[in-house]
Order: sequence, then C-alpha cells, then structure tokens
Amino acid sequence: MDIVSLSMVMSQSKAQTAAGIVVMKKAMDTGKENAAQMTEMIKNSEVDFNLGTHIDISA
Repeated sequence: MDIVSLSMVMSQSKAQTAAGIVVMKKAMDTGKENAAQMTEMIKNSEVDFNLGTHIDISA
C-alpha cells in the first residue's frame, strides 16, 4: 500500500469511529432522559395501599 491509500483508510476509520461515538452518546442521552421521566412518573403516581389487602370469596 502506498501512503495515499493508507491515509484514506485511516481517515475513513477515524470518521467511522467518530460517527459511532456520536450515535452512542445520543443513545446514552436518550436513556438518561427516559430514566429521568420514569423516575418522575413513579414519584408522581398515587398508590392505594388498601388494594390487594382483602379478598372476597363467595361460593
């Protein structure tokens, strides 16, 4: 391989790596946002502690 070919291969490799990192960061940010939204949803949910404490059985 000559210098030009090596330079092109290295440049493409760097571009692919950079693109992969950008996609991974975006996925991580989305995951963090989803986790924050779920945590907020759980905090705001109302829980009825009486549900499931009594069972009515009739024949």
